[in-house]
Amino acid sequence: MNTRLFLILAVLLFGALGWVSCEKTYDAPNVFSTAPAPGDGESSFSLIQTEVFDKQCISCHTAGTSFATQSDLVLTADVSYEQLIDRRPKNTAAREDGLMLVGSKGLASVHKSYLWEKINARNQEHLYADHPLYGAIMPLGQLPLTDGQFKLIEEWIKAGAPKTGVVVDKNVLLNTERYEQKEFQPLPLPQSGIQLHLGPFEVPPNHEREFYYFEPLNNNEDIFINRIEISLRSGSHHFIAYRLADYTPASFIDYLKSQQMGVIRDIRDLNGNYIVQNLLATQYHEFLAGTQWPLMNYHFPAGVALRIPTNSYLDLNPHYVNRTNEMSQGELYANLHTVEPSEVRHVAEILNLGNFDISLPPNRETTLKKTFTFNQRRHIFQMFSHAHEHMTEFSIYVSGGPRDGELVYIAYDWEHPPILQLDPPLTLEAGQGLRLETTYNNWTSRTLHFGLLSEDEMMFLFGAYYLD
Repeated sequence: MNTRLFLILAVLLFGALGWVSCEKTYDAPNVFSTAPAPGDGESSFSLIQTEVFDKQCISCHTAGTSFATQSDLVLTADVSYEQLIDRRPKNTAAREDGLMLVGSKGLASVHKSYLWEKINARNQEHLYADHPLYGAIMPLGQLPLTDGQFKLIEEWIKAGAPKTGVVVDKNVLLNTERYEQKEFQPLPLPQSGIQLHLGPFEVPPNHEREFYYFEPLNNNEDIFINRIEISLRSGSHHFIAYRLADYTPASFIDYLKSQQMGVIRDIRDLNGNYIVQNLLATQYHEFLAGTQWPLMNYHFPAGVALRIPTNSYLDLNPHYVNRTNEMSQGELYANLHTVEPSEVRHVAEILNLGNFDISLPPNRETTLKKTFTFNQRRHIFQMFSHAHEHMTEFSIYVSGGPRDGELVYIAYDWEHPPILQLDPPLTLEAGQGLRLETTYNNWTSRTLHFGLLSEDEMMFLFGAYYLD
């Protein structure tokens, strides 16, 4: 089998990928909305001022204080809006990265707003690892913002960061949970469902270890998954649980059964060469669950679940990266929580849109575009991108229909792409679709193509939807 053929087969291992390692918790929200909310007329920005800035920020960011002078940012009510909106931060690294303190371009401004970066405690390892010169998570020396406070600011930026008007339901502030950093830990057994566990296993020095592990489920009836929990030891690039498709040859299943007892099927040897025999399974893989987040707890929307057919077999796929000179360890737990079939109104389908035609010339920036048109109406409730280390921007636009050209997703971070939950779903009619636009900076001296290593490149949009 030639290199291009097994790489194309291998892309199936990214059947719905969208996640990377960082020490934080991602508990996906069930509601995403920027629709104006009914209420008492207090503007969303005024609420941010009284509930966030006044309570947790102005002790430092008041005119004349050393913190305000150092940051050139005053957040008292008389000047805070003008201080923030479409204004460059004083931080040199953030300025060079093109950030505003708060941008006013809606969704496109969220990940380009320095304020959002600085208060996003759940993503703090990204800040410290990828942007160490941005400074510390705020508020300094205090507890992180509550999830409700953070959501209020995030949704306000998505709505264009207006000074007046109610653009976020103030009830988001009822969520008073806060991020608490957690070390890797086993997951408790689900009350109803399946637990998967791999490891500990060794990851050699200066090596990317990725492998498959065969796991029969022995389920004698269809089961439905409406919640997925995953806990990964640090160093993970991703973990995916694939189901082997119904068309998998019985002889291949028999081969995997013979390898079942603790046999790890590495896809690369210690020299980085692909092991073709172990890549052949990718042609039968169907994504079931996975993440790049070290601790993920995702709930499907009410009445929506993934179906696992009777007598299913899984192929588990961890990918760990060790860039040190010492041996490290990988380990993972995954809980697949089940729900009674009578509670399922919509069976989830996997969104998997990819571009394999990638050629990025050396020492230059390149933008690739690809449009996908759907042949039937679909309701998309989740989207997330996947690319590798040369990606600088990944945008998704509606293609066709009255919303043609509307930006519906954007990511600037290849390692930590946002997982967008849409409730209500994004409904696209037959003949409509999505346009992917991805910009890469190839700083190397070689042309980059599609490939499985982080130094190669990819261009995928993943997620989930249901049909009528």
